[in-house]
Amino acid sequence: MTTPTLGSLVFGFFEDHLKAHRGLRPASIRSYRDVLRLFLNFAAKDAHRKITRLSPQDLTYDRVQQFLRSLQEVRHNHIRTRNQRLTVLHTFFAYLASQIPEMLAEAERVAAIPARRVPPPETFFLERDEIDALFAHLPSNGPLALRDRALLLFMYNTGARVQEVADLRIGTLELAPQPRVHLHGKGDKWRVCPLWAQTAHLLRELLEGQGTLGKAELPVFTSLCRQPLTRSGIYKIVRRHTQHLSKKNADASPKWVSPHVFRHTTAVHLLEAGVEVNVIRAWLGHANLNTTSRYAEITIRMKEEALNACEPPVHSSGEFPRKPIWRDDQSLLDWLGAL
Repeated sequence: MTTPTLGSLVFGFFEDHLKAHRGLRPASIRSYRDVLRLFLNFAAKDAHRKITRLSPQDLTYDRVQQFLRSLQEVRHNHIRTRNQRLTVLHTFFAYLASQIPEMLAEAERVAAIPARRVPPPETFFLERDEIDALFAHLPSNGPLALRDRALLLFMYNTGARVQEVADLRIGTLELAPQPRVHLHGKGDKWRVCPLWAQTAHLLRELLEGQGTLGKAELPVFTSLCRQPLTRSGIYKIVRRHTQHLSKKNADASPKWVSPHVFRHTTAVHLLEAGVEVNVIRAWLGHANLNTTSRYAEITIRMKEEALNACEPPVHSSGEFPRKPIWRDDQSLLDWLGAL
Protein backbone atom coordinates (compact mmCIF):
# COMPACT_ATOMS: atom_id res chain seq x y z
CA MET A 1 0.00 0.00 0.00
CA THR A 2 1.40 3.40 -1.03
CA THR A 3 1.95 5.92 1.78
CA PRO A 4 -0.10 9.06 1.15
CA THR A 5 1.83 12.22 0.37
CA LEU A 6 1.76 15.09 2.81
CA GLY A 7 -0.12 17.21 0.30
CA SER A 8 -2.92 14.65 -0.05
CA LEU A 9 -3.11 14.30 3.75
CA VAL A 10 -3.44 18.05 4.28
CA PHE A 11 -6.09 18.21 1.55
CA GLY A 12 -8.02 15.35 3.16
CA PHE A 13 -7.69 16.94 6.59
CA PHE A 14 -9.43 20.11 5.41
CA GLU A 15 -11.91 18.80 2.87
CA ASP A 16 -12.90 15.49 4.46
CA HIS A 17 -12.18 15.77 8.17
CA LEU A 18 -12.84 19.44 9.02
CA LYS A 19 -15.50 20.32 6.44
CA ALA A 20 -17.41 17.08 5.81
CA HIS A 21 -16.89 15.13 9.05
CA ARG A 22 -16.74 17.87 11.70
CA GLY A 23 -18.75 20.48 9.82
CA LEU A 24 -16.59 23.42 10.85
CA ARG A 25 -17.54 26.90 9.70
CA PRO A 26 -15.31 28.83 7.25
CA ALA A 27 -13.89 31.06 10.00
CA SER A 28 -12.76 28.02 12.02
CA ILE A 29 -11.27 26.39 8.94
CA ARG A 30 -9.31 29.54 8.19
CA SER A 31 -7.91 29.40 11.72
CA TYR A 32 -6.73 25.80 11.15
CA ARG A 33 -5.26 26.84 7.81
CA ASP A 34 -3.24 29.66 9.33
CA VAL A 35 -1.76 27.40 12.03
CA LEU A 36 -0.80 24.64 9.57
CA ARG A 37 0.73 27.18 7.20
CA LEU A 38 2.95 28.43 10.02
CA PHE A 39 3.88 24.93 11.14
CA LEU A 40 4.64 23.53 7.67
CA ASN A 41 6.76 26.54 6.76
CA PHE A 42 8.64 26.14 10.05
CA ALA A 43 9.17 22.42 9.41
CA ALA A 44 10.44 23.09 5.86
CA LYS A 45 12.90 25.69 7.08
CA ASP A 46 14.08 23.45 9.93
CA ALA A 47 14.53 20.50 7.53
CA HIS A 48 16.37 22.72 4.98
CA ARG A 49 14.10 21.78 2.10
CA LYS A 50 11.21 23.18 0.11
CA ILE A 51 7.76 22.77 1.57
CA THR A 52 6.76 20.69 -1.46
CA ARG A 53 9.49 18.18 -0.53
CA LEU A 54 8.24 17.56 2.99
CA SER A 55 6.97 14.09 3.88
CA PRO A 56 4.73 13.01 6.78
CA GLN A 57 7.83 11.61 8.51
CA ASP A 58 9.25 15.15 8.69
CA LEU A 59 6.46 16.12 11.07
CA THR A 60 7.94 14.98 14.36
CA TYR A 61 7.35 15.54 18.04
CA ASP A 62 10.67 17.39 18.32
CA ARG A 63 9.71 19.79 15.53
CA VAL A 64 6.37 20.47 17.19
CA GLN A 65 8.17 21.36 20.42
CA GLN A 66 10.60 23.63 18.55
CA PHE A 67 7.69 25.26 16.73
CA LEU A 68 5.88 25.97 20.00
CA ARG A 69 9.02 27.52 21.47
CA SER A 70 9.47 29.71 18.42
CA LEU A 71 5.90 30.99 18.72
CA GLN A 72 6.74 32.56 22.06
CA GLU A 73 10.43 33.37 21.66
CA VAL A 74 10.51 34.53 18.02
CA ARG A 75 6.95 35.54 17.17
CA HIS A 76 6.21 36.67 20.77
CA ASN A 77 2.79 35.03 20.76
CA HIS A 78 0.69 35.09 23.90
CA ILE A 79 0.34 31.81 25.80
CA ARG A 80 -3.32 31.62 24.76
CA THR A 81 -2.27 31.84 21.11
CA ARG A 82 0.34 29.14 21.69
CA ASN A 83 -2.31 26.92 23.29
CA GLN A 84 -4.77 27.47 20.44
CA ARG A 85 -2.15 26.47 17.88
CA LEU A 86 -1.24 23.42 19.93
CA THR A 87 -4.90 22.37 19.87
CA VAL A 88 -4.88 22.56 16.08
CA LEU A 89 -1.72 20.39 15.96
CA HIS A 90 -3.30 17.85 18.33
CA THR A 91 -6.20 17.51 15.89
CA PHE A 92 -3.96 17.36 12.83
CA PHE A 93 -1.62 14.70 14.24
CA ALA A 94 -4.59 12.60 15.37
CA TYR A 95 -5.80 12.70 11.77
CA LEU A 96 -2.34 11.75 10.47
CA ALA A 97 -2.30 8.74 12.81
CA SER A 98 -5.70 7.63 11.50
CA GLN A 99 -4.36 7.71 7.94
CA ILE A 100 -0.83 6.42 8.55
CA PRO A 101 -0.71 3.91 11.43
CA GLU A 102 3.09 4.15 11.51
CA MET A 103 2.72 7.71 12.82
CA LEU A 104 0.64 6.68 15.81
CA ALA A 105 3.57 6.73 18.25
CA GLU A 106 4.60 10.23 17.11
CA ALA A 107 0.99 11.44 17.31
CA GLU A 108 0.70 10.07 20.85
CA ARG A 109 3.76 12.07 21.92
CA VAL A 110 2.31 15.23 20.37
CA ALA A 111 -1.04 14.58 22.04
CA ALA A 112 0.75 14.42 25.40
CA ILE A 113 2.09 17.98 25.05
CA PRO A 114 0.03 19.95 27.58
CA ALA A 115 -1.43 23.39 27.20
CA ARG A 116 0.25 25.95 29.42
CA ARG A 117 -1.74 27.37 32.27
CA VAL A 118 -2.80 30.95 31.87
CA PRO A 119 -5.33 33.07 33.77
CA PRO A 120 -8.66 33.30 31.93
CA PRO A 121 -9.11 36.54 30.02
CA GLU A 122 -11.22 39.23 31.60
CA THR A 123 -14.79 39.04 30.35
CA PHE A 124 -15.95 42.51 29.39
CA PHE A 125 -19.68 43.21 29.32
CA LEU A 126 -21.97 46.23 29.43
CA GLU A 127 -24.07 47.14 32.43
CA ARG A 128 -27.80 47.70 31.96
CA ASP A 129 -27.45 51.47 32.26
CA GLU A 130 -24.78 51.38 29.55
CA ILE A 131 -27.12 49.44 27.25
CA ASP A 132 -29.83 52.04 27.93
CA ALA A 133 -27.36 54.83 27.15
CA LEU A 134 -26.28 53.10 23.94
CA PHE A 135 -29.79 52.85 22.50
CA ALA A 136 -30.67 56.35 23.72
CA HIS A 137 -27.71 57.76 21.74
CA LEU A 138 -28.42 55.90 18.49
CA PRO A 139 -29.43 58.21 15.64
CA SER A 140 -33.09 58.10 14.63
CA ASN A 141 -32.63 59.64 11.18
CA GLY A 142 -30.49 58.72 8.22
CA PRO A 143 -30.36 55.92 5.62
CA LEU A 144 -28.71 53.46 8.02
CA ALA A 145 -30.30 54.47 11.33
CA LEU A 146 -32.95 51.75 11.27
CA ARG A 147 -30.47 49.07 10.18
CA ASP A 148 -28.00 49.92 12.92
CA ARG A 149 -30.66 49.98 15.63
CA ALA A 150 -32.10 46.64 14.47
CA LEU A 151 -28.61 45.14 14.24
CA LEU A 152 -27.53 46.16 17.75
CA LEU A 153 -30.84 45.16 19.32
CA PHE A 154 -30.72 41.80 17.53
CA MET A 155 -27.20 41.16 18.87
CA TYR A 156 -28.22 42.09 22.41
CA ASN A 157 -31.42 40.02 22.17
CA THR A 158 -29.81 36.85 20.84
CA GLY A 159 -26.17 36.98 21.97
CA ALA A 160 -25.34 35.70 18.48
CA ARG A 161 -21.74 35.36 17.34
CA VAL A 162 -20.67 37.97 14.82
CA GLN A 163 -20.35 35.35 12.04
CA GLU A 164 -23.88 34.14 12.79
CA VAL A 165 -25.13 37.70 12.37
CA ALA A 166 -23.19 38.15 9.12
CA ASP A 167 -24.61 34.88 7.75
CA LEU A 168 -28.20 35.64 8.80
CA ARG A 169 -30.75 35.18 6.04
CA ILE A 170 -34.36 36.36 5.88
CA GLY A 171 -35.63 32.79 5.66
CA THR A 172 -34.26 32.01 9.12
CA LEU A 173 -36.50 34.65 10.74
CA GLU A 174 -40.00 33.97 12.05
CA LEU A 175 -41.45 37.36 12.90
CA ALA A 176 -44.96 36.19 13.88
CA PRO A 177 -46.87 34.98 15.84
CA GLN A 178 -44.07 33.94 18.25
CA PRO A 179 -40.96 35.73 16.93
CA ARG A 180 -37.81 33.62 16.76
CA VAL A 181 -34.67 33.14 14.72
CA HIS A 182 -32.81 30.04 13.60
CA LEU A 183 -29.08 30.61 14.04
CA HIS A 184 -26.41 28.57 12.26
CA GLY A 185 -23.50 28.27 14.68
CA LYS A 186 -20.25 26.45 15.27
CA GLY A 187 -19.95 22.80 14.30
CA ASP A 188 -22.68 23.22 11.65
CA LYS A 189 -25.27 23.26 14.46
CA TRP A 190 -28.57 25.10 14.39
CA ARG A 191 -30.38 26.57 17.38
CA VAL A 192 -33.58 28.54 17.87
CA CYS A 193 -33.55 31.79 19.82
CA PRO A 194 -36.66 33.78 20.81
CA LEU A 195 -36.97 37.39 19.69
CA TRP A 196 -38.47 40.24 21.67
CA ALA A 197 -41.50 41.90 20.14
CA GLN A 198 -39.46 45.09 19.71
CA THR A 199 -36.69 43.21 17.88
CA ALA A 200 -39.20 41.56 15.56
CA HIS A 201 -40.90 44.90 14.89
CA LEU A 202 -37.61 46.59 13.93
CA LEU A 203 -36.58 43.68 11.70
CA ARG A 204 -39.93 43.70 9.91
CA GLU A 205 -39.71 47.47 9.43
CA LEU A 206 -36.16 47.12 8.09
CA LEU A 207 -37.04 44.37 5.60
CA GLU A 208 -40.20 46.12 4.42
CA GLY A 209 -38.21 49.29 3.84
CA GLN A 210 -35.66 47.35 1.80
CA GLY A 211 -38.39 45.54 -0.12
CA THR A 212 -36.86 42.19 0.82
CA LEU A 213 -39.47 40.79 3.23
CA GLY A 214 -40.25 37.21 2.23
CA LYS A 215 -37.14 36.75 0.09
CA ALA A 216 -35.67 33.88 2.06
CA GLU A 217 -32.18 33.69 0.55
CA LEU A 218 -31.29 37.36 0.92
CA PRO A 219 -29.20 38.65 3.84
CA VAL A 220 -30.93 40.49 6.67
CA PHE A 221 -28.23 43.08 7.36
CA THR A 222 -26.69 44.76 4.34
CA SER A 223 -24.61 47.77 3.33
CA LEU A 224 -25.91 50.73 1.34
CA CYS A 225 -24.98 48.75 -1.79
CA ARG A 226 -27.20 45.87 -0.58
CA GLN A 227 -24.20 43.62 -0.01
CA PRO A 228 -24.18 41.39 3.09
CA LEU A 229 -22.38 42.92 6.04
CA THR A 230 -19.08 41.21 6.85
CA ARG A 231 -17.59 40.52 10.26
CA SER A 232 -15.38 43.56 9.78
CA GLY A 233 -18.33 45.72 8.76
CA ILE A 234 -20.33 44.72 11.84
CA TYR A 235 -17.32 45.44 14.05
CA LYS A 236 -17.04 48.95 12.59
CA ILE A 237 -20.73 49.64 13.20
CA VAL A 238 -20.44 48.51 16.82
CA ARG A 239 -17.26 50.52 17.32
CA ARG A 240 -18.82 53.67 15.85
CA HIS A 241 -21.89 53.59 18.09
CA THR A 242 -20.13 52.58 21.31
CA GLN A 243 -17.20 55.01 21.37
CA HIS A 244 -18.75 56.85 24.31
CA LEU A 245 -18.85 53.56 26.27
CA SER A 246 -15.15 52.70 25.94
CA LYS A 247 -13.31 51.94 29.19
CA LYS A 248 -9.70 51.48 30.21
CA ASN A 249 -7.61 48.32 30.57
CA ALA A 250 -5.22 47.84 33.47
CA ASP A 251 -2.43 49.42 31.37
CA ALA A 252 -4.64 52.48 30.65
CA SER A 253 -5.13 51.46 27.00
CA PRO A 254 -8.68 51.86 25.65
CA LYS A 255 -11.01 48.90 26.01
CA TRP A 256 -13.28 49.02 22.97
CA VAL A 257 -16.68 47.41 22.68
CA SER A 258 -16.68 44.59 20.11
CA PRO A 259 -19.56 42.47 18.78
CA HIS A 260 -18.52 39.69 21.18
CA VAL A 261 -19.06 42.06 24.12
CA PHE A 262 -22.76 42.00 23.22
CA ARG A 263 -22.66 38.19 23.52
CA HIS A 264 -21.11 38.45 26.99
CA THR A 265 -23.63 41.13 27.93
CA THR A 266 -26.58 38.97 26.89
CA ALA A 267 -25.28 36.05 28.96
CA VAL A 268 -24.70 38.12 32.10
CA HIS A 269 -28.06 39.92 31.89
CA LEU A 270 -29.91 36.63 31.38
CA LEU A 271 -28.13 35.21 34.40
CA GLU A 272 -28.94 38.26 36.51
CA ALA A 273 -32.58 37.97 35.45
CA GLY A 274 -32.69 34.49 36.98
CA VAL A 275 -32.66 32.47 33.76
CA GLU A 276 -31.39 28.94 34.42
CA VAL A 277 -27.84 28.35 33.22
CA ASN A 278 -28.80 25.43 30.95
CA VAL A 279 -31.31 27.65 29.17
CA ILE A 280 -28.58 30.25 28.66
CA ARG A 281 -26.27 27.54 27.30
CA ALA A 282 -28.87 26.60 24.67
CA TRP A 283 -29.60 30.30 24.02
CA LEU A 284 -25.94 31.03 23.22
CA GLY A 285 -25.18 27.72 21.52
CA HIS A 286 -22.41 26.64 23.91
CA ALA A 287 -21.34 23.02 23.49
CA ASN A 288 -20.05 22.83 27.07
CA LEU A 289 -21.93 23.97 30.16
CA ASN A 290 -18.63 25.09 31.72
CA THR A 291 -18.37 27.81 29.08
CA THR A 292 -21.70 29.23 30.24
CA SER A 293 -21.09 28.75 33.96
CA ARG A 294 -18.12 31.12 33.95
CA TYR A 295 -20.49 34.07 33.56
CA ALA A 296 -21.60 33.48 37.13
CA GLU A 297 -18.08 34.51 38.18
CA ILE A 298 -17.86 37.85 36.43
CA THR A 299 -20.49 40.05 37.98
CA ILE A 300 -19.71 41.55 41.36
CA ARG A 301 -23.31 42.60 41.85
CA MET A 302 -24.49 38.99 41.91
CA LYS A 303 -21.79 38.10 44.41
CA GLU A 304 -22.82 40.99 46.63
CA GLU A 305 -26.45 39.89 46.49
CA ALA A 306 -25.46 36.34 47.40
CA LEU A 307 -23.39 37.66 50.29
CA ASN A 308 -26.27 39.79 51.57
CA ALA A 309 -28.61 36.80 51.38
CA CYS A 310 -26.26 34.81 53.61
CA GLU A 311 -25.49 37.63 56.04
CA PRO A 312 -26.48 36.69 59.60
CA PRO A 313 -28.84 39.05 61.45
CA VAL A 314 -27.32 41.37 64.02
CA HIS A 315 -27.95 40.23 67.61
CA SER A 316 -26.98 41.94 70.79
CA SER A 317 -25.14 38.79 71.84
CA GLY A 318 -23.12 38.81 68.64
CA GLU A 319 -23.88 35.10 68.14
CA PHE A 320 -25.48 33.27 65.22
CA PRO A 321 -29.03 32.08 65.85
CA ARG A 322 -29.19 28.40 66.67
CA LYS A 323 -32.10 27.82 64.28
CA PRO A 324 -31.32 28.80 60.66
CA ILE A 325 -33.81 31.29 59.26
CA TRP A 326 -34.68 29.11 56.26
CA ARG A 327 -36.24 26.53 58.60
CA ASP A 328 -39.11 28.95 59.24
CA ASP A 329 -40.00 29.04 55.53
CA GLN A 330 -42.68 26.33 55.24
CA SER A 331 -42.97 26.60 51.44
CA LEU A 332 -39.22 26.04 51.12
CA LEU A 333 -39.38 23.08 53.50
CA ASP A 334 -42.21 21.55 51.47
CA TRP A 335 -40.21 21.99 48.27
CA LEU A 336 -37.11 20.40 49.79
CA GLY A 337 -39.18 17.52 51.10
CA ALA A 338 -40.52 16.84 47.61
CA LEU A 339 -37.04 16.39 46.13
